[in-house]
Amino acid sequence: MRRTLRGRLPAWAAAGATLAALAGTIAAPPAAAHDDDLGPAIEAIMHKPGYEHAQWGVLETDPETGQVFHSRFANQFFVPGSTAKLVTISGAWHTLGPDHRFTTPVMATGTRTGSTLDGNLALVAQGDLTMGGRTRPDGTVDYTPIDHTSANDLPGATLTPENPLAGLDMIAHQVRDAGLTRVNGDVVVDPRLFTPPDLDPQPTPLIINDNVIDLLTTPTAPGRTAQLMWRPQVAPYQVTSTVQTVAAGGPTNIQVSASPDGTQISLSGTIAADAQPVLRISNVKDPNAFGRTALIEALARAGVSVSADPTGPNPDGKLPASYDGDPQVAAYVSPPYSQYAKLILKVSHNLGANLALCNMAVTRGSKDCFDGFGVEHDFLVDVAHVDPTQFQLADGRGGVFQDRATPIGLDQLLGYWLHTPDADAFRHALPILGVDGSLAISCTTDCPAKGKVFAKPGTIVGADDLNQRIAYNAENLAGYLETDDGCLHLFFVGVNGASATDINDVIRIFDDVNQIAALLQEQASGGHRAPAGGNAS
Repeated sequence: MRRTLRGRLPAWAAAGATLAALAGTIAAPPAAAHDDDLGPAIEAIMHKPGYEHAQWGVLETDPETGQVFHSRFANQFFVPGSTAKLVTISGAWHTLGPDHRFTTPVMATGTRTGSTLDGNLALVAQGDLTMGGRTRPDGTVDYTPIDHTSANDLPGATLTPENPLAGLDMIAHQVRDAGLTRVNGDVVVDPRLFTPPDLDPQPTPLIINDNVIDLLTTPTAPGRTAQLMWRPQVAPYQVTSTVQTVAAGGPTNIQVSASPDGTQISLSGTIAADAQPVLRISNVKDPNAFGRTALIEALARAGVSVSADPTGPNPDGKLPASYDGDPQVAAYVSPPYSQYAKLILKVSHNLGANLALCNMAVTRGSKDCFDGFGVEHDFLVDVAHVDPTQFQLADGRGGVFQDRATPIGLDQLLGYWLHTPDADAFRHALPILGVDGSLAISCTTDCPAKGKVFAKPGTIVGADDLNQRIAYNAENLAGYLETDDGCLHLFFVGVNGASATDINDVIRIFDDVNQIAALLQEQASGGHRAPAGGNAS
């Protein structure tokens, strides 16, 4: 169960008692514009059908002068969705450092005689998000506009071309290069870095392919079984498919089911002959057992045999209390954390955002990922000088009902980055309108703002069972507008409480928020501005 607030209140109360003393160091809220004239084009979007009961929020400021160009409900809480990742990843980026690399070692425990180890190999998991599974030849981390981790929720998800087992293959070759060809013993994943928290998705110390199996279905001829490609192929996982190809224009509807342990996966349904390949995923239920088997298989490919059965539970009871005196025979070194932050922000990588809490907790010697919030709180107060009460957060991704953020709080955080050496790197780690990440699908043609809006979207949708439609809890966008003359403005645009009837309405609302951001960028470049003054509202 998730850790409750009980027992933590005294510590937080003590921290709260210091807020008055810190008030002078926290950035003041921006002043509001007297006449918040958004213009007819933006107002028309805000009054389209589906927004009758919704609340819009807008904030746009000049970070150099503090001038407020637009302000609507800027000091009120909004359901943030994935704009909460701006807070989480800002904290992790500062705490770990943009150049931090995760080093995942393999230790040899036992006695070595020549090329034979009488003992065990222990892969000591270090909270590496990708373990080489997305790393390009140039060392950067690959991503697509709609990530494979969203394949069961969003249409158009695709795979990156890299081998998801690349890190384990590199480790296996290092073991062989160290002179080992035989392990008379076992391979064990050491998962003791932190305790997997009660978060969805749940971060684990060892993550291979985001802890999912990719299932790609490609149509063949009508009446024939569709083609299936799945990865990574690791024992004892097996996949079968009865998906049938139907006539062009027919229904594409693919369902995935799995055995309780996740190892037997089945696909069923139909795919139209003229459809693009459809990606689905199935969760790896035991990441430690999966990683252990995957490493044993990688070792075999590299010419290293292991006497233990390659499948079955991870035998963590064989782990030593410490590795004092045990030699390291391999290690995988990750890309720098700035690359992981870019992946998380560009595609709204939920697992990576929740993992960031664990990464921060570990820096304080804690195995409790919820202690990452203390690190994040201190970053906001002591480093970014942002009022932490502008946020309510209970996860790293922005996906639980408690999460809230004000436009002012996001404005303060975005403004902090502009005064750091990583200002440009952080801004370019955000999705860019019409160019990449989760904003690549909007503002693609005849759009002057293309490439000039750097921002994190946040979406929360659910089911309105009463009215048999979609409850659109939140669609938000927060980041930077770059004017045509190269100036940067901070902005937030969001709507809570919209309604939608189907996926097309969901896409429309997403596009509406992006279109408002594009119009604000055009206004900023054209000089159409309201006068500043007053208080934020």
